[in-house]
Amino acid sequence: MNANTVGTPAPPAARHGALDIASLRADTPGMRYARHLNAAGAALPSLATLSAVTEHLRLESLLGGYEAAEALSARMEEVYGAAARLLGAGPEDIALVESASVAWQRALGALRLRAGDRVLATSSTYVSSALHLLELRESHGIVLEVLPADASGQVDLGALETALRRPAALVTVAHVPTSSGLVEPVAEVGALAARAGVPMLLDATQSLGQLPVSVDELRCGLVVATGRKFLRGPRGTGLLYVGPELRARTRPAAPDVRGAQWSAAHRYELVAGAQRYETWEASHALRLGLGTAVQETLDLGVERIRDHVTALAGRTRAGLSGVPGIRVADPPAAASGIVTFLREGEDPRETVRDLRATGCRLTTVPASHGQWDLGRRGLARVARASFHVYNSEDDVDALIAFLTERERRRHTAAALALPHPDRAPLTGFAPGPATAAENTATGSASVVEKHQPGPARRAGRGGSGGQADVIVVGAGIHGSSTAWRLAARGARVIHLDRFPAGHTEGSSHGRTRMIRRAYPSPVWDPLIEAAYAAWEELELASGQRLLTRTGGLYARAADAPTTLRGPDCEQVDHSRAAELFPGLRLCEGFSAVHDPAAGVIDAAASLTALASLGRLHGVDRRDGCTVIGWRRDGDGVRVETDRGVLRADRLVVAAGPWSGELLPAFAGALSVVRIVNVHIGSSRQHLLQPPLLGPFSVEVPDVGLLYGIPALDGAGVKIGLDHGPEEDPSMRADPVTAAECDRLLGLASRFLPAADGPVEEAITCRYTMAPNNRFAVGRLPDDERVLVVAACSGHGFKFGPALGAALADLAEGKERADLDFLSPAAMAGAGELGRPGDGGATRVARA
Repeated sequence: MNANTVGTPAPPAARHGALDIASLRADTPGMRYARHLNAAGAALPSLATLSAVTEHLRLESLLGGYEAAEALSARMEEVYGAAARLLGAGPEDIALVESASVAWQRALGALRLRAGDRVLATSSTYVSSALHLLELRESHGIVLEVLPADASGQVDLGALETALRRPAALVTVAHVPTSSGLVEPVAEVGALAARAGVPMLLDATQSLGQLPVSVDELRCGLVVATGRKFLRGPRGTGLLYVGPELRARTRPAAPDVRGAQWSAAHRYELVAGAQRYETWEASHALRLGLGTAVQETLDLGVERIRDHVTALAGRTRAGLSGVPGIRVADPPAAASGIVTFLREGEDPRETVRDLRATGCRLTTVPASHGQWDLGRRGLARVARASFHVYNSEDDVDALIAFLTERERRRHTAAALALPHPDRAPLTGFAPGPATAAENTATGSASVVEKHQPGPARRAGRGGSGGQADVIVVGAGIHGSSTAWRLAARGARVIHLDRFPAGHTEGSSHGRTRMIRRAYPSPVWDPLIEAAYAAWEELELASGQRLLTRTGGLYARAADAPTTLRGPDCEQVDHSRAAELFPGLRLCEGFSAVHDPAAGVIDAAASLTALASLGRLHGVDRRDGCTVIGWRRDGDGVRVETDRGVLRADRLVVAAGPWSGELLPAFAGALSVVRIVNVHIGSSRQHLLQPPLLGPFSVEVPDVGLLYGIPALDGAGVKIGLDHGPEEDPSMRADPVTAAECDRLLGLASRFLPAADGPVEEAITCRYTMAPNNRFAVGRLPDDERVLVVAACSGHGFKFGPALGAALADLAEGKERADLDFLSPAAMAGAGELGRPGDGGATRVARA
């Protein structure tokens, strides 16, 4: 259909029977990116509506605004006809306005309310309408009476009937409020008002498009509605219905040239129809889009839309009622496509923020948007989901599943909050206490005194002064994961790091990292699956959401060999890449691998969570303690630090850039390089946030691998290059230079057009690189009491919790054949990791 045509069938759905949801979803671009459950805020428009708007703007650019309006004047008239059919009215009864609030203000202005006039309003009244009434009470002296609700939540019809025994100027009712799924008995309200000779103003903002609205059947004198909600029209559009009887005795408070003729110096005449309430200046493009949306509603049939959205809402209420900790906030008379709910002990904004991270778009409604409803019920704020024709039962089930899993995490985290002091030591360990003589002899007496278990430490946990089951060196993602896993299994753990907590000298600091399944070889697949599972376990234990799945794109020149693959990954051309991530610009010479499971890890929160969990399980964390050396000592390991000597049965070295210093056999195979990341501001931040952008990389010819992570939680988009100059880890990292920033800003302007702001933050980190970009995990070949996780080559953060579990297994004496391809023996012996072509992670996205 022509995008500007109103009156011909548009949506891909049969006129009879069930809606074709798959086709409706395909015809809705926004459903490609997330589960949109916010029709009550602003529904997603169809392709036809979008095209109607953009095509008219294009026509205006070619002809001019007046000329384009004249060319399409007949189609504009069709908009009035479609709106009239939707309400069971005539085209002359319809005014096109900018919003429901504008329609409301013009309607009340026409009534010319005076001091003493009584206005009867339901408790479901929308905030803007209520504010206007309150102002009229103050400025004009009207008498405002808010009608009580009955036990079902609907307006008390008996109270309304009693109130109408005295003269009143207006009855106003919101068909469906913004604060719940309630449906008011508007037919009964209209009948009572008509019998009393009082006009009824129906606020159909949340009902028009999802529920039938017939002005004759409901006895409406005035109707106000918006285009952006259940009509699926553009923002900045609305409708005002003024019935013939009211038009005959009302006049606009501020006539405009659109609705009046200036016929003489001191005289004007109003046009006959409701267009007298319009203004000349308006967006014709938006109104044509509204007409397209209204026609699609008519073609689908409001009754079928009602049946679909109310069924989804009912399924949601039933599902939420079965989730522990979730309370449905809708009143008993809820019967629309809107559902409100609460999570016990949590601000609904937190609930919605977590839901959006999973791709479910909801919103919240504060009491300040409905004091006569939410305020009356003692609800400060509610979470709100609302459905339309592009939603399906899958969307409902995904919402319920996430909230159910979230509650499971919450309660499990509470159960894990206290360590278990009676848990037996780690299997295979038989540590003996260090004697005072030994501590004195090694010069660690001051350390023993400093780290004696205090009231907060539980007996049998952590290190006993200078003795432990396991000493872990390095408090980055791998060391912290290992310490937590070991302590959770009952081991006494001393955890050392040469720097104070929160330092920025290593490889694990910063806000975010990416996770993905796209890797060069299937040899990585089991470890990647373990990584995703391990992040879920860490989220469960910490009670926090640490991983947000967004999908990812990994691009290179179209004629370059493809090295990335993975479960559910697909090769896409630059056009498809633009559809997936509109925020990323790839020219025709690029192709990409799309990984739908890729996502963003909250790196800073992850390290904090691991440290907290470690402490809860008794890890003896010692920051600012430098390891000078280690050696075998009988059946254990002796570790010399700048604070004294420690002993343990096992040693885990997770020292990042300092691994070669502690493991000389590896030094020749490792190099430490300087990496620079910048966060960049934007005037169009939404284009750099999920779902319009996810983690990505671009192999830029003659430059190298550019990688990026979308803007999240107030931080700008993050980008960097995966290579840099070698750097001495014994020296403090130099600040980021202007030249380094300029290079990255240049790449941003090429591939991220919306990254047009300044550098908000610039940070350095260090990659510890090994041959073939591989890393070593396991026991040292010449000493099985010493384990190592080293040289993660810029792509190891995502594996942190999984490798922590693997090292705990190895420390217990278990075998992990799945990690044989990362054998430390290969790096220490052959000087390279694995055989050529065995799946080295060459040129893959970092961060």
